[in-house]
Parts: sequence; C-alpha cells; structure tokens
Amino acid sequence: MSKSGNTVLGLLAGTAIGALFGILYAPDQGSKTRKRLADEALATRDKMNIEAKDLKEKMSSSAHDIRSKVSSSMASRGTLDEQIESIVADASHKADDVISSLEKKLAHLKEQNKKFQKS
Repeated sequence: MSKSGNTVLGLLAGTAIGALFGILYAPDQGSKTRKRLADEALATRDKMNIEAKDLKEKMSSSAHDIRSKVSSSMASRGTLDEQIESIVADASHKADDVISSLEKKLAHLKEQNKKFQKS
C-alpha cells in the first residue's frame, strides 16, 4: 500500500480513537455517552468505508494508467495485471483489517464504559 494510503488510514484510526476517548471521559449521562459512542462508531465506519473505496478507485485508476502506458508483450502485460490486482486486493484487505480493529476497540471501550458506569 502506498504511503499516502497508510497515512490516511492512520489519521482516520487516530481520529476515531481520540474521539472515543474524548467521549468516554466527558462528564455526561451514560445513555448520552453510549448514544454518542454508537453514533461516532457508525460515522467512523462510514468514513473508513468511503476512504477505502476512494483508495481502491485511485489504485484502480493508477493501474489502468500503468496498463495503458505499458507497451510490452501480452505475457508481461498479464503479469502486470496480476500484480496490480494483488495490490488492489491487498489494500482492500488492509482497509477491512483497520475497520475490524476499530470495531474491536470500540467494543472494548464500550465494555470499559459499562464498568465505569457501575462504579
């Protein structure tokens, strides 16, 4: 995955985690906090999905540009296509991994929030 793709995913993950901690430690009722957590989780998931789709489209567009510029034999073009498809698939899997990781972190934070509410 490109450095810009990693940077975008890192920024989104950091923003999501920071927002969750901010909500958890804000002095507010538990029901409001839980609603905010759920809303933030959904918004973050949606943003991550949009960013992942944008990244996939950019990579696909770049792959198309590379294919159009390559003027070699069909055999080497097939190898290039396979490499590009592998890169796009890898980026998609990494985006899914980040989303899954954020969802697990959210579930963990929700559990911690329940413990704080019982105290």
